[in-house]
Amino acid sequence: MAIFKRATFQVLLKRVLEKRRFIQVLSGPRQTGKTTLARQVIGAFAGPAHYATADEPALKDRSWLEQQWETARHSVNTAAKGTGALLVLDEIQKIPDWSETVKRLWDEDTAGGSRLQVIILGSAAPLVQKGLGDSLAGRYEVTHITHWSLAEMREAFSFSLDQFIYFGGYPGAAQLIDDEERWSRYIRESLIEPTISRDILLMTRVDKPALLRRVFDLGCSYSGRVLSFQKMLGQLQDAGNTTTIAHYLDLLRSAGLIASLQKYAGQQVRRRASSPKLLALNTGLMTSASRTGFGGARKDTEYWGPLVETAVGACLVNGLIGTTAELYYWSRGDREVDFVICNGGKLVAIEVKSGLKKTRLPGMTAFADEFGVSRTLLVGANGIPLEEFLLTPSEKWLA
Repeated sequence: MAIFKRATFQVLLKRVLEKRRFIQVLSGPRQTGKTTLARQVIGAFAGPAHYATADEPALKDRSWLEQQWETARHSVNTAAKGTGALLVLDEIQKIPDWSETVKRLWDEDTAGGSRLQVIILGSAAPLVQKGLGDSLAGRYEVTHITHWSLAEMREAFSFSLDQFIYFGGYPGAAQLIDDEERWSRYIRESLIEPTISRDILLMTRVDKPALLRRVFDLGCSYSGRVLSFQKMLGQLQDAGNTTTIAHYLDLLRSAGLIASLQKYAGQQVRRRASSPKLLALNTGLMTSASRTGFGGARKDTEYWGPLVETAVGACLVNGLIGTTAELYYWSRGDREVDFVICNGGKLVAIEVKSGLKKTRLPGMTAFADEFGVSRTLLVGANGIPLEEFLLTPSEKWLA
């Protein structure tokens, strides 16, 4: 069996095999391998395992959840001594009040000394987090499943650097890249549309669904650029307000689609008042709507540059999930720093250059003079090679 996301698989399997009992929660965007990862753990688990998903046409409720749990409980009784049983519940957020039911069943098993281990999977991050915070405090561990990195896409699908920058990190679409029209349709119809229509619109109150979709399109079109909320309203041609736009950007980030980075200012109040830098969290979200094509994009430096910066930014956002570090940008006049990592008072400034020419970096100098930095990194040009940067885990740059 080929193991995808090998490091995450090893951590999750170790947790499941430990005697300590915690609900293991896999949370992340659609099509990032949560179900595959859970099935790999099932395959490596020595005892009986039961998998059930709420992502089916028939409406699921708490009684369905109780039935799946009872099935797994029966498996515990038939398991060999010392192995226990494993229950995997997929798309858990689609069951109303799921967390209260899981809490009751889990506490019953804990009191009875059950050997049942549980893995929960969810795509709609806000609903999963709400359920965990409301009912399951102290009973779970979260494993964040992010968009795939260059290292993961290379190991699984032999992606080159340029293929990763253009096609992004969607494993389900990797085998379609030789047919770009088919690949593009898959990204739009099987990833973007279900995420917006099912994970956001059906699970969260959105008063202006059409506006939410346009905000997503805007985020892809302007990825890597700073855009004020007023300019966004002008681009969207909508009579909405900036609070609504900010809220929709938060929803898109929680679904793993678009991030909006705040400007680093040293003061939290000023950060929140800044114009955001839009960033697609997977370059495939940008290129799937383009007619440029892989070959044309690689030759067009004006098109390729934002893809490179987005690939670096998405790598940082995805790689820092689950850490204490936060990602910002910085600008003053015509001076800017593409990305700023803030971790416990330590600052790392990162500038991305997709060209080969030597480039002066007045923004880095001005930023360092004002705030003081622990490290300054140039990615591309004559700095850290782009491929090396994308292959390196993001937390390494914090040391």
